[in-house]
Amino acid sequence: MEKIRHSISHIMAHAVKDIFKDVKFGIGPIIENGFYYDFDLKRTLTPEDLPKIEKRMKELLKQNIEFKKKSISKTEAKKLFKNQPYKLELINDLKTITIYSSGEFTDLCAGPHVKSTKEIPNAFKLLKIAGAYWKGDEKNPMLQRIYGTAFKTEKELKDYLEQQKEAEKRDHRLLGKNLDLFHIDEEVGPGLVLWHPKGAMLVRTIEDFWIKEHIKNNYDILKTPHIGRKKLWQTSGHTDFYKENMFGPMEVEGDEYLIKPMNCPFAMKIYKEKLRSYRDLPLRWGELGTVYRYERSGVLHGLTRVRGFTQDDAHIICTPDQLENEILEATKFGIRILKTFGFKNYKIYLATKPEKSVGTDKNWGKATKTLKDVLKKLKLDYEVDPEGGVFYGPKIDIKIKDSLNREWQCTTVQFDFNLPERFNMTYIDKKGTKQRPYMVHRALLGSIERFIGVLLEHYAGALPFWLSPIQINVLPISRTHRKYAKEIAEQLKDFRVELKDQDETLGKKIREAELQKIPYVIIIGDKEIKAKSISVRDRKKGDIGSMKLDKFLEIIINKNNN
Repeated sequence: MEKIRHSISHIMAHAVKDIFKDVKFGIGPIIENGFYYDFDLKRTLTPEDLPKIEKRMKELLKQNIEFKKKSISKTEAKKLFKNQPYKLELINDLKTITIYSSGEFTDLCAGPHVKSTKEIPNAFKLLKIAGAYWKGDEKNPMLQRIYGTAFKTEKELKDYLEQQKEAEKRDHRLLGKNLDLFHIDEEVGPGLVLWHPKGAMLVRTIEDFWIKEHIKNNYDILKTPHIGRKKLWQTSGHTDFYKENMFGPMEVEGDEYLIKPMNCPFAMKIYKEKLRSYRDLPLRWGELGTVYRYERSGVLHGLTRVRGFTQDDAHIICTPDQLENEILEATKFGIRILKTFGFKNYKIYLATKPEKSVGTDKNWGKATKTLKDVLKKLKLDYEVDPEGGVFYGPKIDIKIKDSLNREWQCTTVQFDFNLPERFNMTYIDKKGTKQRPYMVHRALLGSIERFIGVLLEHYAGALPFWLSPIQINVLPISRTHRKYAKEIAEQLKDFRVELKDQDETLGKKIREAELQKIPYVIIIGDKEIKAKSISVRDRKKGDIGSMKLDKFLEIIINKNNN
């Protein structure tokens, strides 16, 4: 399938060249479920251009065009692509150069491809046009990117397109606006989220739950600064490994400070503040720390890719013999938390040593074996992600599947051979000897912002009762019903209740509650006042009839606890 998608991206580029003679080519890789290609054109593409390009692509597929690979020298390549500035830039960075020719189109490419176009099914579709900076850098020219998808059968394509339609309806950016949760303001800055009152309540609900669960699971909570001296980030290695993603430096009294992209170094400094004994370990330190990372504007996307976000971090510092149990409990904790939010389907990946890493092969082997043993003990199926670990250690990644069966990275449990060494962390063992502790990074939700984006799309904005920013609307039919409606709202103050007593029709108030996806609506009129009761509408079931307030409280208390 990857060969097919890669090959069809070349066919798309060929078709664009046939239609727009002066095109300059960027790159055309495969992506999940499809492909794209970047073009520099003299005119702006429109959605009406896509059917024309598709038509030409289908004509090319019928010609049984072969894909032919050839290795050439850098001099030959520069001559061949002399009128293609983006290709020339790529050529300068390459040691070995291969090209693929398919009919009259030749591209700089490492492959692989199908043998000929007769192997490419007619089950493809060009989806959309977007802007993309060359190499993702806003200092570079803006190119026009055409996204497409391809499958083996027409049915698979149809099913995917239906799923995409549903995904568009569930887009968290649209839901965030419609539900009045958040927005991102260009004057404030791209990738910086402004949470509205209801959105802030959602954040607070998740964070309060997170803290409560961590305390129950014997974690201590940390709180650390947003900035630190440059020296701190030099010690941690971030200025070597992560400098391009950091904001700053800023000068303060002649000293340079950087805004934190991660919380880890601060936890290390708290550990180092005093001498530690084996009796103190394990230490489980959690922090909801807001961090800032310089993500390029071309990759920013609503809440799921931002520049400022709250990481649900934890650092576990332990002795070697405590390590396996700590990994096991952290993994169980992560799965339990995800299930609480309604994510019961997930895939687990064991990410192994990458090409560039720190630490000895012996330690990497031991750490990887520990992760495997934990997954075996928990009877969890997993896939190996070869070389997918971070430079400082292997990890377990848990990717949840949402209601559209899309995977999202959430829980991660990571070894770290780097920071304990860099910060010279030690503890005194039973023999009175200094030893290096083991450390595990652990996040359950990933980041609060991104997780909320996933939640909104998973539930199409209709969040579970316990998460809904407004859980109950109380709607008096007219002014004469306001007093009793206010009394009912007051008795429900332990929940997130909103009294809607504006001079508007009941129908309008109910429609607004439905649009805002409020779980329960209580209607107050003459009948309810006379019977000292309430009429209740359930978001899913509609009108569920009149009842005493005590009965309704039983329903919502049970729902809140489940």
